[in-house]
Amino acid sequence: MAIMNTNILIKLPAVKELTTFSSATIYRLISEGKFPKQIKLAERSSAWSLEEIYSWIEEKKDSRNGGESWRFA
Repeated sequence: MAIMNTNILIKLPAVKELTTFSSATIYRLISEGKFPKQIKLAERSSAWSLEEIYSWIEEKKDSRNGGESWRFA
């Protein structure tokens, strides 16, 4: 079984690919408190925690299915 490294950071293009959202939608959801905030790495560099993005996606899947994750058997 693979162990996920919880310290992996991803940049905006990867977040956009995982969520299918535009940059504007991602930043709007962040400002509304509905999406994980980015981590400031330097003055002009930010990234997101891959674990937090996956958790956010799982929460969306859970809410779609009435509170329980649906998984393939």
